[in-house]
Amino acid sequence: MTLTVAVQMDPMESIAIAGDSSFALMLSAQARGHRLFHYPPEALSYEDGKVRALAHEVTVRGEQGNHFTAGDPVTLDLAGDIDVILMRQDPPFDIGYITATYLLERIAGETLIVNDPRSVRDAPEKLFVLDFARFMPPTLITRSLDELKTFHVCHGEIVMKPLHGNAGAAVFRIGRDGSNLAALAELFGDVWREPYIAQAFLPAVAEGDKRIILVDGKVAGAINRRPGKGEIRSNLAAGGTAEATVLSPREAEICAALGPELAKRGLIFVGIDVIGGMLTEINVTSPTGIVALDRFNGSDTAALIWDAIEARLHARQG
Repeated sequence: MTLTVAVQMDPMESIAIAGDSSFALMLSAQARGHRLFHYPPEALSYEDGKVRALAHEVTVRGEQGNHFTAGDPVTLDLAGDIDVILMRQDPPFDIGYITATYLLERIAGETLIVNDPRSVRDAPEKLFVLDFARFMPPTLITRSLDELKTFHVCHGEIVMKPLHGNAGAAVFRIGRDGSNLAALAELFGDVWREPYIAQAFLPAVAEGDKRIILVDGKVAGAINRRPGKGEIRSNLAAGGTAEATVLSPREAEICAALGPELAKRGLIFVGIDVIGGMLTEINVTSPTGIVALDRFNGSDTAALIWDAIEARLHARQG
C-alpha cells in the first residue's frame, strides 16, 4: 500500500532529528515508499467546501542540517490528494491549534488524520486524564487562591502548572511553608485566562517519570525519564535523562484501562506519563519519546504506528 502523506508540523529547519518523533515517522513512511508532503498549520485554508494547504513535497534523510529536501510549493486538496495527515505541530494548545482541528475535522471522513482532530480537541492532556481520576494523584483545577491554599494545607507539598502547558514549562514545586504560593497564583492568573492545575507533590519523581507509548491502544514500550540535579521536571526537553524500564503491574493496569478508549477515539499515537504508579498526563497533541524508546529497546515504534495507520485505512476500504 503506497500512500500520499501530509505532515502538519512546525518548520522542518528547526527539527533536531536525533530525538524527534515526527521526523522518525517521516523516515519510516519514506522507507515504505510513501510520498511525503510538509506544511505548517498556518498554511491551512478553506474555500468552497475544500480544505487546502500550501505544501512542499519533501525527501528526508538522517543527516542533521541536511535532513530534508523540499520541492516547489503546491496547493493540496487535503481530501482529494492525501491519504493520511499526521497532525504533529507542537503545542501550545491554543486557539490556533483548536482552529486547525476544526478545519481538519471537515475532511476526517475522507482522509485519515492521526491523531483524530475531534478527539485531540476533546482530549487536552491535563483534562482528558480526569476521566481516569482513580489513577491520579490528588488534583485541583482552579483560579481561586482560597481553594489553592486549602489544597496546599491538605497535601503539604504541591506542584503548580498551567493547564495547557507543555514540555515542562512553568512547573513549580511549592514546599510546606507555602512560600510564593500567593505570588504564583497571581502570576498564573495574570498570564493565563484559564484555570491552572495543582497536584499533590509525588516524591517518587526523584526516581523518574515514566513515559509509556501506546499505539492504537496497545503498549509499545516505555522509558523512564529522570529529572536533572535540582529539578523536579523530568521532560527530556527540560534536561531530563532517559533510561530503559519495564511496566509495573500498576502501570499495566492503567494502560489496560486507557487502551480501549484511546483506540475508540482514533488516538493512534499516545504517550502517557506515570510517576510512582500515578497517572499525571495523557499526551495526544504531539507525543514524543519513540526515538529514545527504540534506542533502549531495539524496537521500531514508528513502524508499529504505520502498521496501525495502514490497518485503519484497510478497514476503511472494507
